[in-house]
Amino acid sequence: MSAYLFVGPTLRRDDVAEVSDFTCLPPVAQGDIYRAAQRRPAAIGIIDGFFSGAPSVWHKEILWAISQGIDVFGSASMGALRAAELHPFGMRGVGRIFEDFRDGVLEDDDEVAVVHGPAETGFLPASEPMVNIRATLARAQSEGVLGAASRHALERHAKSLFFPHRSWDVLLAAARDLGLGEEERAALESWLPNGRIDQKREDALAMIAAMQEMPGHREPPRPGFQFEWTHYWNSMFANGRTEFGAGEQPEDADRGILEELRLQGGEAYARAVAGALLRLLAGAEARRMGLEPSAEALRARLTRLRSELGLFSRAGLDTWLEHNRLSADSLERLLGEQCRLEALCDVSRASLEPHILDELRLAGSYDSLADRARRKRDVLAQSDVDASTAPGRPALRLWYFERKLGRTMPDDIEAHARNLGFAGLAEFDRALRLERMLDEQSAEE
Repeated sequence: MSAYLFVGPTLRRDDVAEVSDFTCLPPVAQGDIYRAAQRRPAAIGIIDGFFSGAPSVWHKEILWAISQGIDVFGSASMGALRAAELHPFGMRGVGRIFEDFRDGVLEDDDEVAVVHGPAETGFLPASEPMVNIRATLARAQSEGVLGAASRHALERHAKSLFFPHRSWDVLLAAARDLGLGEEERAALESWLPNGRIDQKREDALAMIAAMQEMPGHREPPRPGFQFEWTHYWNSMFANGRTEFGAGEQPEDADRGILEELRLQGGEAYARAVAGALLRLLAGAEARRMGLEPSAEALRARLTRLRSELGLFSRAGLDTWLEHNRLSADSLERLLGEQCRLEALCDVSRASLEPHILDELRLAGSYDSLADRARRKRDVLAQSDVDASTAPGRPALRLWYFERKLGRTMPDDIEAHARNLGFAGLAEFDRALRLERMLDEQSAEE
């Protein structure tokens, strides 16, 4: 399963690699979920995120990812906070910390905040999160290491400290002033190395396990809300960059491919940009209209794709997936996008026709196509043949596909005709008859 995980300092990348093959990214900041969702993973997991030094992850981008059919999980730290706030909208919270924020047991962001080192150190934590202190002191009391009064005194003192200053050394040093006897303080100090609880780590691992339990092939989640395109979202959307930061491995191959495309010249790049923009905007509009593909539609689209690309064997399909860096999940999402685009075309066809004509004008082909249409009208006016009867349809269709287009005739002619915008087979066959009549006249001239 393809998934991105925003993590550090709660877990190190080696910790994640031991239990999953998810792609690890640095602690999440504003815009990162939007960028990750652009790559259509099956899931995104948020563990750690920036509270200061960079804008925090925006609720709106998480909602956007959910609206795109991506499962978004949260746990342990920033992920638990956002999941507690957004679980009514479909974000999946995991773990005790999430539950405590959701249920109002905890309210303050500083409960999970820590100070940590830079990326070069693996975001090594340099302070103790309050949620870990609470869980550890509760266990110490339950195991008879601390009395209730001492536990609450230590909790209150830890909470009073600015979060970067929280550590067990600081708490032990303050124990005597807080009313703990020397024996109780010494018992706590000797118990801590094996008794302390890393609640954030436990919750983070629980979230990774929950993500791994997701079925490999499933219907994308359907949000119970309608995503609203606000002015602020449009500003971010228009300026959003889709790549991760420098050095992130998922981008290396893609960056090289885009560079090769640019070197093919302006026309090739412009065509790709136009197609990408169409996918982007059409996909958003299709989702807004509720045009979600069924499992049957996805299977039919996969069958068409395999026919179009000649992927008739399973081995051929697997090789194509490997060469195009697609997993089963990402292929399903690609097919879903194509189904939405085609469904949107179907419901918008009449509205599209004036814009299609404008595209022809800009491409410089309007005049030549208009001339060909006029010549067909003249041929029909001079002929006593009723083009609508289209005699010899099988032969006519074979002539068109094999002689005119140089390709094999599709198995489903009616679907092909409708995809071209014809009302049905009768209209398609009539157009083929006129094409043949014009060709025959041209040959005589």
